Amino acid sequence: MATGTACRLHRSGFYKILMTETARPLAVRRLVSFCEAVYEGATTVEGVQAVAISTPDQAVGLWSEKLIPVLVDPKNSSGCVIKPDVIIDAILAKTNLGTNISDAPLVIGMGPGFYAGRNVHYVIETNRGHNLARLISEGEAEPDTGVPGNIGGFTTERVLRSPADGVFESDLEIGVLVKKGQTIGTVAGEPVTAGVSGVLRGLIRPATRVRRGLKIGDVDPREVQSYCSTISEKARAIGGTVLEAILARFNQA
Repeated sequence: MATGTACRLHRSGFYKILMTETARPLAVRRLVSFCEAVYEGATTVEGVQAVAISTPDQAVGLWSEKLIPVLVDPKNSSGCVIKPDVIIDAILAKTNLGTNISDAPLVIGMGPGFYAGRNVHYVIETNRGHNLARLISEGEAEPDTGVPGNIGGFTTERVLRSPADGVFESDLEIGVLVKKGQTIGTVAGEPVTAGVSGVLRGLIRPATRVRRGLKIGDVDPREVQSYCSTISEKARAIGGTVLEAILARFNQA
């Protein structure tokens, strides 16, 4: 969601974007995640490039080149230096990890854990369905259902989860076709098997330490390989709503 939103804003002319990350991001859809810049130094999603930086002041030079800086800063301490007009909490932790309405002139929270008018100015609905991407100016998003969105008639079956605590290993690449029951990789010697046949749309980085039950992959039964390297319709919709919130706040007379 964060990368989709950043791309939407960037294409709309908002070039002064700073993305903050953890030291070891756990993205599954790595081909469309700017967090890969933390590992690779730079990454490109749909023609928009993100580059890793080590200090907040380095962001200014990248903005002049219309690049998106990515900074390892899980506690957002860089906010004191950058002093942003807008803060978007797109962690999707299903709970508020410390974001406050006083952090910036406009504070937006994605999904459950935020209350518009209390700890953020706006909440954006992230649950698939009729209200997906709805901008909420008072109240909360729908509670976390714990059930992944329905894609091609499948929900929980399409998600790969770690069977144990340990290090994930795999020699498969995102984008390959897999069969139901096929071993995708292992964690602590235990197999990770596909619950449906389809395209391996997302996979956590091999050699990553994971915990039991963590989402580590995603099989798309629609078998469209181009979906692996393009932003999802959900992320595009949510990114559009972030743009709506920004314009609504700062275009007020």
